Amino acid sequence: MRPVYFLFVAICLPIFLFWPPKEAPAQTEVFDNQIKTGAEQMHHYLPFLKGKRLGLLVNHSSTIKETHLVDSLLALGLNVKKIFAPEHGFRGTADRGEKILDAKDPKTGLPIVSLYGKNRKAKAAELADLDLVIFDIQDVGVRFYTYSSSMTYMMEACARAKIPFLVLDRPNPLGHYIDGPILEKEQRSFVGLHPVPIVHGLTLAEYARMINEEFWLSDSLQCDLKYVACLNYRHDKYYELPIKPSPNLPNMRSIYLYPGLCLFEGTQFSVGRGTQKQFQCYGHPAFPSRQYSFKPAPMPGAKSPVQNQQLCWGEDLSLISLDSLQAQKQIPLQYFLKAYEEAPANLKQKFFSQKAFFDKLVGNSWLRNAIQKGENEKQIRARWAKELEEYKVLRQKYLLYP
Repeated sequence: MRPVYFLFVAICLPIFLFWPPKEAPAQTEVFDNQIKTGAEQMHHYLPFLKGKRLGLLVNHSSTIKETHLVDSLLALGLNVKKIFAPEHGFRGTADRGEKILDAKDPKTGLPIVSLYGKNRKAKAAELADLDLVIFDIQDVGVRFYTYSSSMTYMMEACARAKIPFLVLDRPNPLGHYIDGPILEKEQRSFVGLHPVPIVHGLTLAEYARMINEEFWLSDSLQCDLKYVACLNYRHDKYYELPIKPSPNLPNMRSIYLYPGLCLFEGTQFSVGRGTQKQFQCYGHPAFPSRQYSFKPAPMPGAKSPVQNQQLCWGEDLSLISLDSLQAQKQIPLQYFLKAYEEAPANLKQKFFSQKAFFDKLVGNSWLRNAIQKGENEKQIRARWAKELEEYKVLRQKYLLYP
């Protein structure tokens, strides 16, 4: 019986570790209510890494407590060959849209391959000396936040190279709701690759499962996807990020406001880049409100902010309670609509200064037209209600957490 027993364990143990049943996180709450990320559960994935040449798609958020994942794996003698870096770079300090160059990590000496420079997809030659790619990055659950696009392109590259892709999952701080229009294929870009709403309600392991099983990779490829799920996470459970995920999302308030305020990035309005209230205010020099003013200036993570050195008038949202933002459970669209409605005629005419980019952010062209025609928030939300319900049905197939 012993050979049969060991054969059974050898076959079933990897399935348990990388494809846990939907109820697994809830069951662990009996023993420990603390959320644990996939990276923290090293006992699940270390056996799978031994003897393999590893590439890591990671950034500053890829930590196990106070230690970076790269340092942890190297300390255990594992063969880490290279680091792949997404938008904002390996250290998470680069501006939005700033091109990142290939480099060498001064601490470890490992080569850093930029996936946000001249290339956004790993080349076959860059994967030729690898047996496995590990992805571990903190996301915020918004379609136009580009870490999921980097994940998609790496999944595709791994599928072509025929090497496994391992996601160490992390909670979604906006996982408690789903909202927004579904991306239309004509607006597909690096700030939106897949037909999901703006706030998709998935962790990146769940999102990777959806991408893979729905054949959303190029040429309908499927990668050898593995993952380690979080423990004790629920989609309705409050999770405060221990590290800011990018330079201009400094706290939970900015993350809650981000899905709505990011729409201003397709206009001439500032959302506080170059201030200490990034994504917690909005304003423009020609805005009529005189209740709040700020002046963006160059700073780390915002070397050339919108309305640089210009006195902007607008609204301060930094005092809104976290409880009220969390309870809203929908994109805070009201601030964008209010800004358009209150804009004077000369500002309104050039409000959508970057039409193409705005349409890519929202995933369609009809939203811009609806706003310009004066549709209210209720009318706009009614436009995406049906497709959102259809997406929620699809989402259920890929959930790992209650």
